[in-house]
Amino acid sequence: MRLKRTGAYLYLLPAILLLLVFMYYPIINNFIYSFLKWDLFKGTKTFIGFKNYLDLFHDESFFVALMNNIRYVLISLLFQVGVALIFAAVIEQFRHKCIAAFYRTVLFIPTLISLTVIGLLFSFIYKTDGLLNSFLQLIGLGHIARGWLGDAGTAIYSVIAVSQWKSIGYTMMLLCVAIQRIPNEIYEAAIIDGVTKLRRFKDVTVPLISDMIAISVVINISGGLLVFNEIYVMTNGGPYGSSEVLSTLMYKNAFVHGKVGYASAIAIVILLLSVFFFALQRLIERRGDAE
Repeated sequence: MRLKRTGAYLYLLPAILLLLVFMYYPIINNFIYSFLKWDLFKGTKTFIGFKNYLDLFHDESFFVALMNNIRYVLISLLFQVGVALIFAAVIEQFRHKCIAAFYRTVLFIPTLISLTVIGLLFSFIYKTDGLLNSFLQLIGLGHIARGWLGDAGTAIYSVIAVSQWKSIGYTMMLLCVAIQRIPNEIYEAAIIDGVTKLRRFKDVTVPLISDMIAISVVINISGGLLVFNEIYVMTNGGPYGSSEVLSTLMYKNAFVHGKVGYASAIAIVILLLSVFFFALQRLIERRGDAE
């Protein structure tokens, strides 16, 4: 018995070492760096305690970035979980598998396109004389046309819209697979009992795929907190820092301004927010199970 346990631990050892070296060691190091005033360009390191964290809470750009991340999370949960769930349920109701496969493919294709290509494409669409403003003028809404990425009030929402368009198909596919695993007998019994489509969706589909919905929620919360590429490609945090998020703020402080300690403090905040939202989601899920 002991020999079997030793063998099991030996099989686990490579995975544990990888986690320690590439996950926990960098986290611990980053936590230590957050207590330093580290100038990347001068190479100087000075211990300053919690000063980086105190400076964060007096930094207006930090709160702007934090609010943008929260907007990302909330809008992603609405579209990439809520709307994707509706798309998945509707598509899986099609009797002809070819039609369902067609719609799944159409909605999933944007996920496969390079983000750089998408960023360049929508940069042209969002221009003052771009496709979006031309369409608005065509339907009589020309008065709301603007340079969407150059306007401090719309830049972050314009980037979020692109992110939803690109990623909604991925979550939808996860939910489609979960729905396909529900036995048809359950739906047939519900139909015999006279349950409407809306009630079947609410009382049969959603409870039976709750685990996949929970996974989708975690994925989208993590994505909303860690978002970087879309912002960097399309606005680089502009105009005037209005579309800055925590990841781009961290990147600029570390590699543009050379403030490695301050950037490490931002990274720790991102980690703590991720842990908090994950714990909150698990708490809500457990309460739901208990009820």
